[in-house]
Amino acid sequence: MLFDFEIKNFNYRLFLYVLLLNAAGVLMVGSATNQDASYVNKQIMGIVVGAVVIMILTFFNYRKIISFAPVIYGISLAGLLAVLVSGVTRGGATRWLVLPGIGQVQPSEFAKIGLIVFFAWFLDRNQERINRLPVLASAVGLYLIAFVMIYEQPNLSTSLVTLVIFAALVFAAGISYRWIAGVLAVAVPFGALFVYLLQYDLVPFLRGYQAGRILAFFNPGEYVEQNLQQQNSIMAIGSGMLSGKGLNNNTLASVKNGNFLSEQQTDFIFAVIGEELGFIGCTLVIVMLALVVYECLLMAVRARDMAGRLLCVGIATLLAFQSFANIAVATGMFPNTGLPLPFLSYGVSSLMSIDLGIGLVMNVGMQRRISNY
Repeated sequence: MLFDFEIKNFNYRLFLYVLLLNAAGVLMVGSATNQDASYVNKQIMGIVVGAVVIMILTFFNYRKIISFAPVIYGISLAGLLAVLVSGVTRGGATRWLVLPGIGQVQPSEFAKIGLIVFFAWFLDRNQERINRLPVLASAVGLYLIAFVMIYEQPNLSTSLVTLVIFAALVFAAGISYRWIAGVLAVAVPFGALFVYLLQYDLVPFLRGYQAGRILAFFNPGEYVEQNLQQQNSIMAIGSGMLSGKGLNNNTLASVKNGNFLSEQQTDFIFAVIGEELGFIGCTLVIVMLALVVYECLLMAVRARDMAGRLLCVGIATLLAFQSFANIAVATGMFPNTGLPLPFLSYGVSSLMSIDLGIGLVMNVGMQRRISNY
């Protein structure tokens, strides 16, 4: 059935958390941009359209969407290819497309959702054979197509997000712990070797600025310039102390208003939250994000089939890891990288893609029985 649900299963808590975070996002984007109407209005438009998308997907049988997974993944890859061929370049990166009547979009944000939908379908169909080498090799090969395309933009941070999502989906599909132990046995020494070679500029697949950011994390004293943004972010968060300096703070002492942070409305929005709302505001934001992730995992536990479970796990992983990575960068726990904070950072593409995922999760929770697709 196209529409197959029980309204009593509508997850009001998850929908409320999303609306509250979106409202907070509008306030923080407005403050970070000094109430620039072009930013605020686009963010509000994205929230309104996103809410409509969530409601539509909530009542549209996700099993029908899953059945088109190969097509969805193909469209995602086509969008990534279009970026590499004729994308818009900004700040040395080519990550955007300009679509007639729509404007600028970032296909890599939607590719995350396409990847989750596709591998929910693929792993569901192969759950009995998940530990066989041909199945795993096929999954890895299909995933690497998207990974390489995103990396070549270049967009190392988003490609790493997709890697974490892919690993979580394979784990949730029931892969044997022997495979996990084998991967860790290779990855741990490789990671140590990677850091060692990085010091001597012997990692060929990393660009200069990417290597500099990683080295600045391990040796901040030797790479002061590369570490400056994070130090300013930490200073902004610390200056907010317990309750912050107040929303839309315009004092000369404001790190935000002193132009010490670049992309403060996107990558470093958490620094603005810390400075203006203090420890209390930061804690509330983290709790709200954690509640959204918890509700996604709760829907995974209650899912009626493996495909629904994997959809929820994939979206939960996306929200959890990207939230953690953004906050970790702003607080100096991760090397500097550009990732938006879900629901709160400026960016219609990011907001819309996350809302697509939330709609799918809520739909999984609404289903009352298993049906064929």
